[in-house]
Amino acid sequence: MKRKNKIIWGIFSLVFLVIIICTGAGLYMLDYALRPDSQEKDFRATDLQGSWKYMLTEYPYISQWVDSLQQTKALKDTFIITDDHIRLHAFYASSPDSTSRTAVIVHGYTDNAIRMMMIGYMYNHDLRYNILLPDLRYAGWSEGSHIQMGWNDRTDVLRWMDIANNIFGGNTQMVIHGISMGAATTMMVSGEKQKEYVKCFVEDCGYTSVKEQFAKELKEQFGLPPFPILNIASYLCQLKYGWNFDIASAENQVRKCKLPMLFIHGDADDYVPTWMVHKVYTAKPAPKELWVVPNATHAMSYRDNKTEYTNRVKDFTTKYISE
Repeated sequence: MKRKNKIIWGIFSLVFLVIIICTGAGLYMLDYALRPDSQEKDFRATDLQGSWKYMLTEYPYISQWVDSLQQTKALKDTFIITDDHIRLHAFYASSPDSTSRTAVIVHGYTDNAIRMMMIGYMYNHDLRYNILLPDLRYAGWSEGSHIQMGWNDRTDVLRWMDIANNIFGGNTQMVIHGISMGAATTMMVSGEKQKEYVKCFVEDCGYTSVKEQFAKELKEQFGLPPFPILNIASYLCQLKYGWNFDIASAENQVRKCKLPMLFIHGDADDYVPTWMVHKVYTAKPAPKELWVVPNATHAMSYRDNKTEYTNRVKDFTTKYISE
């Protein structure tokens, strides 16, 4: 009997230890993914000076455009307070021409609005659009407790779309354009009920879902299978932040989208793997278009193919947004 009790106690202790280890691993994953250390001076989401330096080095041709906007005070800041009392920031600038054409431009993971200024340049300088570029939560000048991976960001972006419509005259024709996590956010936005001013979407290298992206990262970064750590992290995310990895699906959201969408993805993307774009493209009802960019790595389709990228976006948006 004593030996049997020892065996039972040993099994119980082992199970308890495994639970503790897996819970700790889940907590670590949650913080690793959603709360990178914003106190570090080189944390790029909040390093605004570093972000400008990077952009002007990587995309030097935007320098004159940015200088012109700043000197004329045409590049402006605006802030909103959310229902949960979080202060959010966005940049905006009017088109050089009087127009209703408007683009809301959404940045990626651990990026900020500054790091989307090359797409701002494309729309404002080249295509003559009004632009608004929000800092998502936990980035730029926006507050927030964690990176939301696009899911709760979608409600913030919907509000920014209303703000942009009001700023630029109340009768805009709007495209929403996101890259990487911003593209996933754009797809998540697209599945919600849209206002009349929204005409189309452009997503560039967005993931299918938070669950599939995190599963891929767990395997590649740590050599671990998704179960049970991903499941535990998702449960802890629900407890701590009110959302979980299962519901945060761009693929499910695009199934509900009735407006046109242009899908862009590099065929050399190994961060958000290229197979993901085919999955979301298949899920999206028509109208839709797909451009798989030869030799483009993650989020570099515009940088490496500036003219063709601009022309493809122009050709797509012109079908739904009038001059």
